[in-house]
Amino acid sequence: MVKGQIVQSLSGYFDVLADQHIYRTRGRGNFRKKKETPYVGDWVEFKADNENEGYLLKILNRKNSLVRPPVANVDRAVIVTACKEPNLSTNLLDRQLAALTKNKIKPMLYFSKADLLNETEKNELHDLVQYYQKFYPCFVFDGTNTDKIRRDFLGAVSSEVIVVMGQTGAGKSTLLNLIAPELQLETAEVSKALSRGKHTTRKVTLRQIENNLIADTPGFSSFEILDVEKEELPLFYPDFVELQDNCKFRGCLHLKEPKCAVKQAYETGEILASRYENYVQFQSEIAQRKPKYK
Repeated sequence: MVKGQIVQSLSGYFDVLADQHIYRTRGRGNFRKKKETPYVGDWVEFKADNENEGYLLKILNRKNSLVRPPVANVDRAVIVTACKEPNLSTNLLDRQLAALTKNKIKPMLYFSKADLLNETEKNELHDLVQYYQKFYPCFVFDGTNTDKIRRDFLGAVSSEVIVVMGQTGAGKSTLLNLIAPELQLETAEVSKALSRGKHTTRKVTLRQIENNLIADTPGFSSFEILDVEKEELPLFYPDFVELQDNCKFRGCLHLKEPKCAVKQAYETGEILASRYENYVQFQSEIAQRKPKYK
């Protein structure tokens, strides 16, 4: 048996990197019986007679995993958020941030297509980024700062597994082409009529960029709050955590409790309005979720 890491998954085949070689493998039926699915990023044990005919034998313990996109053992995630075409969604952004924090994955925020904004919209974006960058590394691409984006981005990470994730058409492949032009990834325009982009990325692949493995992943337009309890959710907001000791009640959910420091900060504008309002919506979705029965 040989140990390696899955770097690509496509149509039932798994490409595994081991000792600087790529082995094409397939999963055995025992994975289906155990209801296990190999993910890109998984460390696995496999057997291969040559580089084109191998079989996965065992998925080794994961430190984390994401369902959308299906990637395991992630150190950092870059959330690509379009400022326009499709329109910026703080709701989707906050969903992604909560999911990443739950999985102990460090988020980075990349705002694309800022060059499409008018002056009023640019000022609104500036205020938004000013808030988020208090808690997360943020990058804004305005169409002219290619070299700075490449330098700042690559300088911020080293020897990590990084996922580039975001809404369809947000510019994930464009970002990777900025960072590593040699990739020459396919990109596509967003339909202005439907505000949708083509799925130019149809598979999850880990690509070597300098000392990092970076995954370009298929886009999506929704992101569910999965397997999060109402008591957990406030802990995934660093801006709320900063204030929670000032709440009257320990374990405050920041909803209807009196003398809640988070609600007071929202009312005074210290907490971004959309940030708190999205949080209230997520708590409502959790409350309406059907309980799981064993």
